[in-house]
Amino acid sequence: MNLSTEFEPTSFDREMMQRCLQLAAKASGKTSPNPLVGSVVVRGKIVVGEGFHPEVGKPHAEVFALREAGEKARGATIYVSLEPCNHYGRTPPCTEALIAAGVSKVIVGMVDPDPRVSGGGIARLRDAGIEVVVGVEEAACRQLNEAFIHRILYRLPFGILKYAMTLDGKIAATSGHSAWVTTKASRQRVHQLRSTCDAVIIGGNTVRRDNPQLTTHGIGDRNPLRVVMSRYLDLPADCNLWNTDTVPTVIFTQKDSNQQLQQQLKDKGVEISELASLTPKLVMKQLYDRGLSKILWECGGTLAAKAIADGVIQKVMAFIAPKIIGGETAPSPVGDLNLTKMTDALQLERIKLQAIDSDILIEGYLK
Repeated sequence: MNLSTEFEPTSFDREMMQRCLQLAAKASGKTSPNPLVGSVVVRGKIVVGEGFHPEVGKPHAEVFALREAGEKARGATIYVSLEPCNHYGRTPPCTEALIAAGVSKVIVGMVDPDPRVSGGGIARLRDAGIEVVVGVEEAACRQLNEAFIHRILYRLPFGILKYAMTLDGKIAATSGHSAWVTTKASRQRVHQLRSTCDAVIIGGNTVRRDNPQLTTHGIGDRNPLRVVMSRYLDLPADCNLWNTDTVPTVIFTQKDSNQQLQQQLKDKGVEISELASLTPKLVMKQLYDRGLSKILWECGGTLAAKAIADGVIQKVMAFIAPKIIGGETAPSPVGDLNLTKMTDALQLERIKLQAIDSDILIEGYLK
């Protein structure tokens, strides 16, 4: 099916699609397993309606934008960052809402990779006599929904490995002390990142050493699910993660590990999930089955290496502080990957660099 059209987007078209993306991003962290979608209705060059998909089970972006536009939608152009759906799920098809509203043109950022939709929504609109243009600001649209796309294509959540290290590659001193490697501004950036993720994963060593909270610390209006991987459940009976009044915690462990502590933690509201084999890939499969899309790994080097080797890390976010701590036994962000030559090193691509106070954030994707 040929979904493209001979169309050269104007600066106004690009501006409206960027507005769709701004609207869509307002729901970051709230829509999984659904995508982030924004929509704008325009008559001439006047915006008459806007909307975004706020969370699972709520109407889609186009519906909110059409509601705001009302009768002004008839004969109007609607921009939407993702192809309108053409199937009944938790909500009715958006294609039918667009047809009923009488829009004359639909400008789509990207085709939906979901096989229930892919191309079908565009075809339905064209069959109804509506002009459809596809591919405006497509790269930006794909970037916003990289986790959703990965989930659809690979049936696993999108994994981000985040760590903070000194200029000489250490995440802590030889004593294990790690507060704080980076600046307050970098830590706030991490809290904001957490607010866009569905879950944060750490290992038992991080629980024992840091006693973290793994919350957004008020940066966002939601907190991700907190996930601990611990093979033997050799964890403290009291720590911040076991306070589940406002933020849930789930521990993945091996079968029959530390039954006494299991019961104590269950009594505190902590969920325990026993797996026959505790591996990063099996944990990610469990999180996929829970409907999660975007997972942040904030673990130590040993678990980070296992996650990379298991193929569940797609993106790396490394915060680098202009400090030198030294120490032959000081921990590094990634443990042994069994790579013995520099030519074997894993290469990041699509690199972005950002200065955050005195720190540098390097973002990139594993091939």
